[in-house]
Amino acid sequence: MVLAFLINFYVHSQPPKAVPEPIHVPESLAIPIVNISRILGIAPVLTFADTVLWNWSLKNPHLPLSVDNVKFMHTFSGTETEHNFYILSTKAEIKGVEILRIMDTYAHLPDATDFASISKTAKDLTRLASIVHELTDTLKDVKEAIDPHSFHWEVRPWYNGSDAKGPSVPGWVYDGVPSSENLDLSGPSAGQSTVMHALDVFLDVDHKLQQRRSPAPSANNKKADRSFMDKMRRYMPGPHQKFLVDLANLPVPLRQLATEMPLLREPYNSVVLALKQFRDSHIRMACLYIVSMSKSKSSTSGEESNQELQVKEYGGPSRGNSGTELSTLLKAGRDATNRTILAKN
Repeated sequence: MVLAFLINFYVHSQPPKAVPEPIHVPESLAIPIVNISRILGIAPVLTFADTVLWNWSLKNPHLPLSVDNVKFMHTFSGTETEHNFYILSTKAEIKGVEILRIMDTYAHLPDATDFASISKTAKDLTRLASIVHELTDTLKDVKEAIDPHSFHWEVRPWYNGSDAKGPSVPGWVYDGVPSSENLDLSGPSAGQSTVMHALDVFLDVDHKLQQRRSPAPSANNKKADRSFMDKMRRYMPGPHQKFLVDLANLPVPLRQLATEMPLLREPYNSVVLALKQFRDSHIRMACLYIVSMSKSKSSTSGEESNQELQVKEYGGPSRGNSGTELSTLLKAGRDATNRTILAKN
């Protein structure tokens, strides 16, 4: 975590170049983070785990973890905006504990197809839909807690990874690391949250468009990076990645069971619909905090910042910290979720 923060501090404190060129991360940072990351099974760069999952301590060690009893050890900007961003992310992750318990209960049912198990699963799915709605409410809290202008210009630039400006702009080179161009060096993203990936796996959301589901994917859906979710997994701690693999290989997949058992169809669809609504809200947040703000100025001084000049120079669509074309990607994820809903008999 410390090495990852230091690398982003180093990279984003470099003076601007007239002509873009690769940024060399010195061996003293590059070699140890690569070695440690291989042990942890995580990408050797700043990740969601670094900024949120590992970046906290208890205000009062005698009380349990809660949103009100957590503080963050490292920030880039020192702003209230950045602190609140981590708080809201933490709030969502704490909600995720109950989500994981519901999945664990399902995974350990002696017989998922008997009546008692079906009834239990239907009840749990109803609760799961409610939790996802609570996550959407947390997302809506962003407007009150996080200033869009401050987030976009003071906080978000620190998160940018090697490919944040797109494939045509030179990225980072890890000195002393063989074939460093092949390393995963995108920035942190909420798309690296294991909880959200677990929901997709548990419900069998087809982001890769491998299943024939209705309605058919649009042309823009097909343009989106179908490997994005798999890429984001590589930025999770190794045990989290293994958990998702195990979840995808349950003896009785939930969607299959819901297809076969009428009692589960409505509760299952209620969770999928809640997740679709969450992604609708996420798209609106992205438009406000990234797409709209990318067209604004960082200050009112009349002078353009280095980042504003880069926006003009590089042009193209608004991108996430990992360099993805944001709008196309998020809408494809929302539409893939919508296609997961089971048709009524």
